[in-house]
Amino acid sequence: MAAIAWSAARPAAGAGDARGRITEVDAFGTNPGALRMLVFEPPRRPRAGAPLIVVLHGCRQNAASFATDAGWLDVAKRLGIPLVMPEQVMANNRSRCFNWYRPDDVSRTRGEAMSIRQMIRTAVTRFGCDRRRVFIVGLSAGGAMTAAMLAAYPAVFAAGAVVAGMPVGAASTSPMALIRMFRADPHRTRAGLAAAVRARAPSRGRQPWPRLSIWQGGRDRTVDPANAEVLAAQWSALHGFDEAPSADTAPLPGTRRRQWGRDARPAVELWTIPALAHGFPIDAGRDGVGEVGPWVLDGGIAAARHITAFWGLEPVGRA
Repeated sequence: MAAIAWSAARPAAGAGDARGRITEVDAFGTNPGALRMLVFEPPRRPRAGAPLIVVLHGCRQNAASFATDAGWLDVAKRLGIPLVMPEQVMANNRSRCFNWYRPDDVSRTRGEAMSIRQMIRTAVTRFGCDRRRVFIVGLSAGGAMTAAMLAAYPAVFAAGAVVAGMPVGAASTSPMALIRMFRADPHRTRAGLAAAVRARAPSRGRQPWPRLSIWQGGRDRTVDPANAEVLAAQWSALHGFDEAPSADTAPLPGTRRRQWGRDARPAVELWTIPALAHGFPIDAGRDGVGEVGPWVLDGGIAAARHITAFWGLEPVGRA
């Protein structure tokens, strides 16, 4: 795992020497969730109207190392896109997990969800980003919080990606969160799953919901792989699709990709990697896509590249 010199990573907001480094922003709002805000500004100054990517780490990870290992700093450097990396603290959760199941932390205008929303608002202003092109990705508890953020603030995000995460509304207490992590709920209907998302957000009318890329390892012993199926059912139902995917392919050996929606721009995709354990997949044999670290695993596929292609930030052929 890449080492980060925290003591040297706190220049004033807007300082020129912040480019190409991870820095901390102290003042970004009321911060009701008491999270840390880290940002990465690419070495090349982001162009006006650049996208913004929010990266949420998993339990027992820190924001900087996860973003580095999983390849998101490589993406930011290559595409000239700034990153926001919220970081959980032990005072909130002893394992530094985002509290993805607690109503007080996933509701609009409250707790950790509101802190992340304030970070996004601050970063959009600081970097001059396009408010219509904000994206969010997370692993494990960070993946579950990603789904919760998409539900609570659908107008904020163009799309998201959940890796080894949980469906929205799977739990509201710590004991139930542990139960559902180890055994997905087999009884929820597609309509009920979609309703759980709609209950978190203001009325959308005809406004589209954010698009979603879902990733899951078949050998995951921390999160029941069936949760990815439930999340895909939830989000595809939310977008108005039937249970059957519009496409079911094997883009690479040892992978399966199901899509709901148009081939060129599906609303939902589900990648399953049967040999992958609990973690974020990278291609360790390929340069410039991260490095193996805690809960960042060699899955023979660079998820960060495929996710950015799904989001429309780079050509599909480069992923």
